[in-house]
Amino acid sequence: MDNNATKCIIVDDEPPAIKVLEIYIECVPQLKIANTCKNAFEAITVLNTERIDLMFLDIHMPKLIGTDLIKTLHSPPKVIFTTAHKDFAIEAFDLDAIDYLLKPFSFERFLKAVNKYCQTHTLETIVKDLDHGFLYFRADRKMVKVFVDNILYIESFKDYIIIHRENDIDLKIKLPIGNMENMLPQHLFMRIHRSFIVALNKITAFTKNDIEIGKVEIPIGRSYPDVFKKLSPYGTNFLEEEK
Repeated sequence: MDNNATKCIIVDDEPPAIKVLEIYIECVPQLKIANTCKNAFEAITVLNTERIDLMFLDIHMPKLIGTDLIKTLHSPPKVIFTTAHKDFAIEAFDLDAIDYLLKPFSFERFLKAVNKYCQTHTLETIVKDLDHGFLYFRADRKMVKVFVDNILYIESFKDYIIIHRENDIDLKIKLPIGNMENMLPQHLFMRIHRSFIVALNKITAFTKNDIEIGKVEIPIGRSYPDVFKKLSPYGTNFLEEEK
């Protein structure tokens, strides 16, 4: 593990919630999962045996709730609460929590919480790294690095997406396209169809009905009428001809 990475633990008694956080954390190069715990007592054991920088902590857990766990610790790590309950927000911030995430939360909301942590440390903000860096995705039983500026477009098939890359093989990942949309910088990518996200700087031509990236034509969905308007500053001559 990189000694400069932020070591995290996930403390939650719900396996699906743990899985979501694992996916989100693995997409952020600065964060490394040191351990996952199903209850507060497992977390105490980990905290007593190794250095932990950041804890993603559920509140409603058996035997000892998350807020009470923090009260038992002499020198707790920084905490981001992850819970389905609004009622503990005031108490959480009284315990100096970095943030309070209400389930289910998006990757974008997760990043905002992590950036709050980063602002008090020497790490650069995650969004800045995403804009000019890379993301990791689980595919074929391994974590695959995808450079943001290498993405041409993303195509959706039910619960899967295919990332079409420039000068590289397509990558199939089990991830809803809505989650992928939240992960990408909005000023670099645009959702143009329920099944397609495109990289704006890879567009080679467009009309009111479709977008071309190289030799590939991608339809603009009827539910996305603002796509053409957003692209219009790049095609004013075309707009004049269409009048």
